[in-house]
Amino acid sequence: MRELYTDLNIRFTVEQTEFYALNLVFERFLRTIPSHSHGSNSYEIHYIPSGYGHVKIGEILYDIVPGTLYITGPHVEHAQVPSREDPMCEYCVYLKLGKRQKGKPAAPSVLDLFTGTPFWFGPDSQNVHGLMKQLFYELENRYTGYVTQVEALLTQLIILMVRNYEMKSKAKEHFGPSNLEDSKFIILEEYFLYEYQSLSLDTLSQRLGLSRRQTERLLKEHYGKTFQQKKTEAKMAAAAILLSDGSRSISSIAEELGYSSGEHFSAAFKRYYQMSAREYRKATQNQEEAHR
Repeated sequence: MRELYTDLNIRFTVEQTEFYALNLVFERFLRTIPSHSHGSNSYEIHYIPSGYGHVKIGEILYDIVPGTLYITGPHVEHAQVPSREDPMCEYCVYLKLGKRQKGKPAAPSVLDLFTGTPFWFGPDSQNVHGLMKQLFYELENRYTGYVTQVEALLTQLIILMVRNYEMKSKAKEHFGPSNLEDSKFIILEEYFLYEYQSLSLDTLSQRLGLSRRQTERLLKEHYGKTFQQKKTEAKMAAAAILLSDGSRSISSIAEELGYSSGEHFSAAFKRYYQMSAREYRKATQNQEEAHR
């Protein structure tokens, strides 16, 4: 049993530094792999999903059991010996590190932690098995987007390796706050989604820190609609949901949506949906019954 992917131009980037995945193989070991090592900037990630055996690193022998994860980096001598009774199966990913970017971050980076660990051996605590299965599934089937998916999975593999080494250490780098320009779009989205009962151009302008005129311009640029159009749209979307509840009276829905009367709400609803609220409720109920 052997699945091999080689001679593929698989590249991915970690912290602006390129990696090359030169060899990806899944196999059941029926033979001993004699002692060998890899050259500079070369790393081999090994994951054992089943079976048993040993790996010899230098002069030290390590027992391999299901769930074992280990890495052999540059110039690390290693040999693999499968059990005769139940030989191990192994996922192996051979990576070559490209030219590193200039400069070094103040805090240890994922890249530093990965390259600074030329050998590690232990049980996997990060579900590398699930990632390996998905990686080989993508390579085998080549469905739409598989190239991007493979690159993303290999990037995740580097991170999961580092998390195995560190055993849940907290990150030193974090996301900064979003800038005001980006925050404006979230304010817009949430305002019309959650505050449809009492929408006000003045209130929205205050939230955004803009004048009424600037707010109207922003709405036109982002949605292609005026404030009044967005207000009507938000209220009518909420009305359609509320009308699906047969226990709610139309007057109570009108009140919840901030209309001065049931008649005012009904007129607005008919202008928007080209049917009365009662007709809409009946049509919705008929559709639900047809799908039961």
